[in-house]
Amino acid sequence: MDSKHRGGCCECLRCCGRRDPRPRTVWLGHPEKRDQRYPRNVINNQKYNFFTFLPGVLFNQFKYFFNLYFLLLACSQFVVEMRLGALYTYWVPLGFVLAVTVIREAAEEIRCYVRDKEVNSQIYSKLTARGRLCGSSTARACCLVNQRVPADMIFLRTSEKNGSCFLRTDQLDGETDWKLRLPVTCTQRLPTASDLLQIRSYVYAEEPNIDIHNFVGTFTREDSDPSVNESLSIENTLWASTVIASGTVVGVVLYTGRELRSVMNTSNPRSKIGLFDLEVNCLTKILFGALVVVSLVMVALQHFAGRWYLQIIRFLLLFSNIIPISLRVNLDMGKIVYSWVIRRDSKIPGTVVRSSTIPEQLGRISYLLTDKTGTLTQNEMVFKRLHLGTVAYGLDSMDEVQSHIFSIYTQQSQDPPAVKGLTLATKVRKTMSSRVHEAVKAIALCHNVTPVYESNGVTDQAEAERHYEDSCRVYQASSPDEVALVQWTESVGLTLVGRDQSSMQLRTPGGHILNFTILQIFPFTYESKRMGIIVRDESTGEITFYMKGADVVMAGIVQYNDWLEEECGNMAREGLRVLVVAKKSLTEEQYQDFEARYVQAKLSVHDRSLKVATVIESLEMEMELLCLTGVEDQLQADVRPTLETLRNAGIKILDLKKGKNKRLSIQIQAVKVDKMFCLWLFCLKYKSEQNIELCCKYKSREGCDGGNDVSMIQEADCGVGVEGKEGKQASLAADFSITQFKHLGRLLMVHGRNSYKRSAALSQFVIHRSLCISTMQAVFSSVFYFASVPLYQGFLIIGYSTIYTMFPVFSLVLDKDVKSEVAMLYPELYKDLLKGRPLSYKTFLIWVLISIYQGSIIMYGALLLFESEFVHIVAISFTSLILTELLMVALTIQTWHWLMIVAELLSLSCYIASLVFLHEIFYDVYFIATLSFLWKVTVITLVSCLPLYVLKYLRRRFSPPSYSKLTS
Repeated sequence: MDSKHRGGCCECLRCCGRRDPRPRTVWLGHPEKRDQRYPRNVINNQKYNFFTFLPGVLFNQFKYFFNLYFLLLACSQFVVEMRLGALYTYWVPLGFVLAVTVIREAAEEIRCYVRDKEVNSQIYSKLTARGRLCGSSTARACCLVNQRVPADMIFLRTSEKNGSCFLRTDQLDGETDWKLRLPVTCTQRLPTASDLLQIRSYVYAEEPNIDIHNFVGTFTREDSDPSVNESLSIENTLWASTVIASGTVVGVVLYTGRELRSVMNTSNPRSKIGLFDLEVNCLTKILFGALVVVSLVMVALQHFAGRWYLQIIRFLLLFSNIIPISLRVNLDMGKIVYSWVIRRDSKIPGTVVRSSTIPEQLGRISYLLTDKTGTLTQNEMVFKRLHLGTVAYGLDSMDEVQSHIFSIYTQQSQDPPAVKGLTLATKVRKTMSSRVHEAVKAIALCHNVTPVYESNGVTDQAEAERHYEDSCRVYQASSPDEVALVQWTESVGLTLVGRDQSSMQLRTPGGHILNFTILQIFPFTYESKRMGIIVRDESTGEITFYMKGADVVMAGIVQYNDWLEEECGNMAREGLRVLVVAKKSLTEEQYQDFEARYVQAKLSVHDRSLKVATVIESLEMEMELLCLTGVEDQLQADVRPTLETLRNAGIKILDLKKGKNKRLSIQIQAVKVDKMFCLWLFCLKYKSEQNIELCCKYKSREGCDGGNDVSMIQEADCGVGVEGKEGKQASLAADFSITQFKHLGRLLMVHGRNSYKRSAALSQFVIHRSLCISTMQAVFSSVFYFASVPLYQGFLIIGYSTIYTMFPVFSLVLDKDVKSEVAMLYPELYKDLLKGRPLSYKTFLIWVLISIYQGSIIMYGALLLFESEFVHIVAISFTSLILTELLMVALTIQTWHWLMIVAELLSLSCYIASLVFLHEIFYDVYFIATLSFLWKVTVITLVSCLPLYVLKYLRRRFSPPSYSKLTS
């Protein structure tokens, strides 16, 4: 088999980044003409190596302003010969920050690389002149058995006796039921698969595009007389990422690499930065502005004397602690802790955190856009209602339907064979039994369902042909709705027992087999919203065109009636999926005329869809309305309580329906005004420019359930996937993956809320810690005539933000204001977070004032109480600073955890130990051991902390927060 591509490169995705938009021709020919350049099976277009990964991580890290600032700060040490302390005090913190981030992101990239490599290394059977040859992962002509399809292919041949196969497409389109695929008729008739290499033929295919539901092409065999032309449609394709569910298939590769339908529907994942990180970045820029102002003021108070521009740089280096580089480390490590806690939560088992960079986003959701299919529901359909216009049958009256069917076929068996058709046509045409029978018969015939018979888990079609045993039969279809309808017809007495490409068999209540020839079938499409079938009854020779579809399209097709719209609305309000069923009888001449026009339209290369639709529409006129069917997709457990919880939490639920453009516009305007954030949980049912405009207004969008939502999840600022029956493609691409919709409530109310509040408290405290020591440096420089002399040297600067205070400050990631049970019971607590008050300019200003107050008190107190040597100032002020920070952590904590106590004691022990080991470098050991040192440190610490304790008590006494009322 030769696969020569005209008009475009179709090589490996890793080697080819371009796509020729022209159609291409795939040749089938003799082995000696074979092109040996086989396209590889590739699912990921990202190359994993150090030289592409590391620059990306560094670039993402330097988006954070303080990281970029400290990089420049460290580099300036080489530019300016004015080192203020040891060089490692600048490079070590920056290196540690980057190391933590690179290691964390590298671990995630390595996991993705291993998973992709495993999939890309699968082995497929290649078709050769001698048959099949196993061991190739690059074959252009593949033989597949229960395997994932490696590329977009044309279905040439199958081993199945019925001449068809089934695909599982849940990883492509999010639908769980199997899809029927048909081989090219010409190649299926060949005696063996190796004969494919002996014919002269080619496939003309459309240019690569994003549409997974349509395909236009033709198959031409040139070595026959006359030449064979056969139209190709979506039913003749095997798209990549689908799985062969039955039989062995042979196909020729058509598209690979970036031209794959699945790849074109999937955008490259991007590194996500949460809104919280952007807010912290903004505060860091404010701190940088304060740093510049303080440095300029210091130089201005010196009247810009001498080389004042170098003095500015010296002060920038001296006050660099105003911008806390340790904040990045603490926040990143906090995100890891939040992710670990989410994964370990036994009340939401199976939850996976695939992106540990944005857990705080879960605490800031305002809008929920949803439809229910497959996500709110179990994707298990149950037939609920049959409506005939004048009478409706529910679950409690299905025995009446069964009795009508039984009476019709009982009467039919008693009539003479010669007048059987006449009897049904005349004697009972207007009876209720006849109307019910016609409706049930139409439902039993108008579908794309195939019965499959399994014996000990192995499909056995021969068993179906011999006995049609009910215990071995299962139904396969592209839609669970159709399976539910066929199962219902079986329950009332008319059973689908057999089907192939050209025929269908129904069994009556008396066991008689009705044979029908399938003349044409028109599959359901998202554009047409209907499907149809033309069948010939073998016993009477009658040709009937059956059609079912949505009421919005069927209303203009069926004959005039005065009940269709009203009843459809009533059933829809009950939450049922409504289908309108109709029929039209055709004469032999009418059908022959239609078939000629239909075949001609299907062979068209240009505007095929339009021409085919025009021919079909010539039949879709004045059809007889038979019935309405109502199918219910059962909800998952606790969906209603979860939605109620989300509403009470202030998360607005928008109901976007087609045809309500005015209301939709109002909602769009409302979102334009409201700058909150959106939780996009599901793919919008109706795509339109207005819907897209609406979704673009949101800062946080999430999508889930099925491969058709992958691009939306990747583009969203925060994506949550529900790992349901509609595949795991979207779940694997999501930032957070849950197993049931009800878990969303706890994920947001508990983990989202805690992550956001903890990160806010952690970031503000780290900023406070850095501002305190910077304030002390500013006071010290001001007292000593604005000299750019550092207060603390080398190790003290590094130790202050690491071993002395890191553990107590970081223990804030374990703090919580209320228990998880209370947060779930009172979702109104979540509503408070939507205003962004935990981290705002107001809270930032309060912490800045606290830092300035405490830093000034500590420094002025040390200067006021110091004795004869400068080293005493260092000892008193630094010890007071450490104790103040430990006490401030205790003041901030709302719920104590045993690890918090350990962290406090550990840090205090480390500092006491350092007083002993570092006495020769930074401290006077004899002064530290005196009573004078102890009382001075105690007084300074109390003056810096006690007023804040008093203010905290008064605030809780007279203006308590909302959560305190629930914990008292």
